Parts: sequence; structure tokens; C-alpha cells
Amino acid sequence: VQLVESGGGSVQPGGSLTLACAVSGFPIDRSCVGWFRQSAGKEREWIASIYRPGGNTFAADSVKGRFAISRDLPENTLYLEMNNLKPEDTGMYICAAGLVGYNCQASADFRYWGQGTQVTVS
Repeated sequence: VQLVESGGGSVQPGGSLTLACAVSGFPIDRSCVGWFRQSAGKEREWIASIYRPGGNTFAADSVKGRFAISRDLPENTLYLEMNNLKPEDTGMYICAAGLVGYNCQASADFRYWGQGTQVTVS
């Protein structure tokens, strides 16, 4: 199983980015999938998830209304559209798949992880 993120970069506050997570070896409709953020000096933070089977989406309060998670099942790819970016959104964004527990918002409950893509807002 391989997860490969792309789309990160440096933007000014108020800017936008769309991240992608291409997944191979694991159908993303098989389990909850999500995005997490790792910032310097902080614990890994849950950002957003898509739940199966209905595809309902949930996002952290800190990004609600600004970020949107989506998936392309034929492409087996997960996306994170980020708008109105703030300096506090800076960090490494990492996608996750393969829920082994019950909590789609808990990093410990995911089996598969990507390497991450860096987002810097300044």
C-alpha cells in the first residue's frame, strides 16, 4: 500500500491550495480516509475525514468552512481543498487510510500513511 501526497507549497495568507493523495494497493472506499497535519512542536492534528460507506465528510473546527475533503473513487485519490489559508495552517499535511480502530479522527486508528506534503503560509 502506498500513499503519495502532492500539491503543497508556499502561499500568502488568504491564498488557496489543493492537496492530493494518490493511493495504490488499497481501495479508499473500503474505509474511512483522512488528512492530518503535523506542525513544528505540536502533536499530529486531525484535519478532516471522509466516512464510509456514505462518504459523509467531517472537518476540525479550526478549518471548518475553509477546507473541504473529497475523494475520486475511480482515481483512488483523496483531496483537500484549502481556502483562506492562515499562518497557523502551516505544517506537513499527511493523508491516512485503512482504519484499524473505530475513530476516524484518531491518528492511532489508521494503518496506512503517506510521507506528507509541506504547506507554508506566510
